[in-house]
Amino acid sequence: MSGYPIYFLWATPRSTSTAFEWMMRQRGDLACFHEPFGMAWYQGPEARAPRPAPQDRLRPEATFEKIWNDIQEAAEKRPVFVKDMPHHTDHMWDDAFLDRITHSFLIRDPAKVLASLHRSYQKAGMDEGFETNEISFEPQQALFDQLCQRGCNTPPVLDSDDLLEDPDTMVRTYCEALGIPFIREALSWEPGARDDVLWYDGNDEIWHASLRDSDGLKPIPRKHVDPANLPPSLSGHFEKFMGHFGVLHAHRLRPEMVTG
Repeated sequence: MSGYPIYFLWATPRSTSTAFEWMMRQRGDLACFHEPFGMAWYQGPEARAPRPAPQDRLRPEATFEKIWNDIQEAAEKRPVFVKDMPHHTDHMWDDAFLDRITHSFLIRDPAKVLASLHRSYQKAGMDEGFETNEISFEPQQALFDQLCQRGCNTPPVLDSDDLLEDPDTMVRTYCEALGIPFIREALSWEPGARDDVLWYDGNDEIWHASLRDSDGLKPIPRKHVDPANLPPSLSGHFEKFMGHFGVLHAHRLRPEMVTG
């Protein structure tokens, strides 16, 4: 296989994944892509989203094939890091695609994902209706299971609560699992606009406000979110999502795994 490694972080929405991606961008040794297949899934000519994008946001050049080719071309020059959602690519999971990627996963307690979605939908004035696959818990487990069934080593699974509670240790553990250097300086950055991670719908003030205002991955005490307090429009999804989350959570990286 020619070229440099292509590292994928497969995440769900509202899982601190963009902050993690921003940290990976600070390293300086990776070409980074922000949810590239999401553009094709929402805005491209082969869009698969349940709700079509507005006409003024359609991207006729954003085909799945072109995006994958762009990623592979970037990997001819340097290692690549991609953060994306499994449901954006679940029609592409053949051997050629999966074998080219070094896979990892970021998971988060479904109660926290749903609570964050509720707050974001309220701020954006959006309807809280969505198809369950859009939240990607089921596709995330499906991809994890497929990789394990193919005889691959179990992909690294990073839990958002563990990451936020002890960023230094968990990022180090993640880097060791991928076989890349740990760069502590990447955990800090200057607050400001994040033009490299703009979201397709233009609501970055909603989706990425906390990242814009942040100055790094800093320890945050673990908090409990009671699923009983979720609004009825979202609470019905919790138990199903917990089942998928639990499968990956059992394989998560733990702080004691770090060796460096």
